[in-house]
Amino acid sequence: MLTDTNEKWKFILSELEKQFNKKLDMNALLLIIGIRELGSLKDKFTKEEKVRLMHIAVCRLFSKSGYYELAGVNVKGWPEWKKLKDLPFVDVFEQESLMRQHVVDYFEEEEIY
Repeated sequence: MLTDTNEKWKFILSELEKQFNKKLDMNALLLIIGIRELGSLKDKFTKEEKVRLMHIAVCRLFSKSGYYELAGVNVKGWPEWKKLKDLPFVDVFEQESLMRQHVVDYFEEEEIY
């Protein structure tokens, strides 16, 4: 059983890299989470849709900490989020660390690994 966030992060990344057969980064993970949250998969997403999917992922991840809440779904079936408060990022390293923790939490809550 993995206990350290960093160990869990590496495990999740490793498992997904095996599944997709390619090297993944944070943006790729956000895209995967965004697609899961959208609940709809298609062959190709536009660049704008990919940016929107990553935004959906960030909102979903930080909703557990009270920064966003789901406001509903638009006419196209895409989740819409309401910002409740500003994110507490001081620097890029803190941002990356907080994002990793939220990704690990998401995969645990969703029982993906």
